Amino acid sequence: MRRGPSAFNLASIVLGLAFLYAPIVILVAYSFNASRLVTVWGGFSTRWYVALLHDRQMLDAVWVTLRVGILSATAATLVGLLAAVALVRGGTGPRRTALAGGVYATLVMPEVILGLSLLLLFVAAGLPRGFWTVTASHATLTLAYTTVAIQARLASFDRSLEEAAQDLGCPPWKAFALVTLPVIAPAVAAAWMLAFTLSLDDLVIASFTSGPGATTLPMRLYSQVRLGVDPKINAVSTLLIGLVATGVIAAYLIQQRRARVPAE
Repeated sequence: MRRGPSAFNLASIVLGLAFLYAPIVILVAYSFNASRLVTVWGGFSTRWYVALLHDRQMLDAVWVTLRVGILSATAATLVGLLAAVALVRGGTGPRRTALAGGVYATLVMPEVILGLSLLLLFVAAGLPRGFWTVTASHATLTLAYTTVAIQARLASFDRSLEEAAQDLGCPPWKAFALVTLPVIAPAVAAAWMLAFTLSLDDLVIASFTSGPGATTLPMRLYSQVRLGVDPKINAVSTLLIGLVATGVIAAYLIQQRRARVPAE
């Protein structure tokens, strides 16, 4: 007879989930707090969401962050797809080793070192720091993550399907686009979501490479928290949590729907 989880295991799961999600639940709850004091509950209110709509600096930071995240995630995913193809199908040799070392270096390199290196690169190249330098920096930061995610799926892909399409007269690039890419599309989408989330979260590299008019939301929140916690920070954080959660749930539902299609 199969037994259920023991009391110790159940308590461990509950404590672990509470440790992870209790701070998020508290933040969301206090975003609807009527009191200006973030530690004192003053009743339910949406006043801080209304106040957020009139905070021009915060809205500009949100808009910059979303644009940087979308562009950098798209660039990192495209380059990561090409890098994954080269690593999986490029054979062995010093070139592959050099490519793998260059791509994976950002996984183990501290963000402070990467941010300083990018800053020195932009200064040496005479590029003004701003929106595009932050976007390029975030694409560099997330490239390794997208490559790893796509490479793992591409390595398990049955290449005979692509070869069959080529035997029927399909050019290699077209066979990859019509046969391989649709199969690994969930991994590509997951890589894009991961890169987008990492871009939203970054503070260190953006602090090194940003300039006038390119203040991201983490930079704005950090500068305001140092002067005191504003309840509008809870509101904008709740909106970001909702945005990320919606994207993750949508990706999961799409993947589940694709998995049920062959069975139907």
